[in-house]
Amino acid sequence: MATPDLRGFQLDDVLPQVEKRLGVRLDPASAVYGESGATVGFATATGTWVRLRRRAQHRIHSAAWVGLEASATVRGVRKPAWHQSATWTDLGRDLVWRADEMELISAPVVDDPADAAALPVSWWARLRESLAALAAHETERVGMSQRHVTRRVREVFGSAVDVTVDDWTTAHTDLHWGNVTTEAQLLDWEDWGLAPAGLDAATLWQAALPFPAVAARVEDGFAAELTTRSGRIARLLQCANAIRAAGRLGHPTPLSRPATNAARELIASLRIE
Repeated sequence: MATPDLRGFQLDDVLPQVEKRLGVRLDPASAVYGESGATVGFATATGTWVRLRRRAQHRIHSAAWVGLEASATVRGVRKPAWHQSATWTDLGRDLVWRADEMELISAPVVDDPADAAALPVSWWARLRESLAALAAHETERVGMSQRHVTRRVREVFGSAVDVTVDDWTTAHTDLHWGNVTTEAQLLDWEDWGLAPAGLDAATLWQAALPFPAVAARVEDGFAAELTTRSGRIARLLQCANAIRAAGRLGHPTPLSRPATNAARELIASLRIE
């Protein structure tokens, strides 16, 4: 059975379960769907936010399933506070539902890297503080493995360079511009865990490459992370992702063109170490 896209899913029998199990009242008109309809969120009558997810029963072992709850252990990072969760089995659909209640974040996401050019110095400082606190957090969660890094880079660039990572820290691992707000809060904590040091900054940098001033701002603000061996590997990985996506489309994209140029420099620097 295919996992349903919640944007076209009938939730009439699910939302009452959410309200009963969490003890909240949802505002159906406030619904906001996540990427590809994988999640849907609702404001509550008490000023919190509830995020609803679903998975096939055989997939609930994934670390991502409890990522948001586990992120409550992280201190010093600007992010929504997690309050409670409820899970239950839907035998009729062969699904398991999960509802998480958390702090409602009212600030909009940055979303478009072009808009980051107008962000104040204080925003960048808050982001650096959060990522530094996150990197210092000890965890057994794995956000990205060496196997993934090696496979993805080799898929695009072959074995042109050794991409063995020598420095691993705790990272968000999905820190695109749509997951950081104009108040520097970090959203969507499903996949956080150990990853190549500098990965989060590399993710923002790569997405900003079509906007050189913003990409340069990321490079300057996170030079200590991005210029290390692991930081350069993280950047090469993100370039590979952009080039791979363009390959699937069958034509270059605004992201793949500058990523190709940046990758050449990164490969050259890694080769001469």
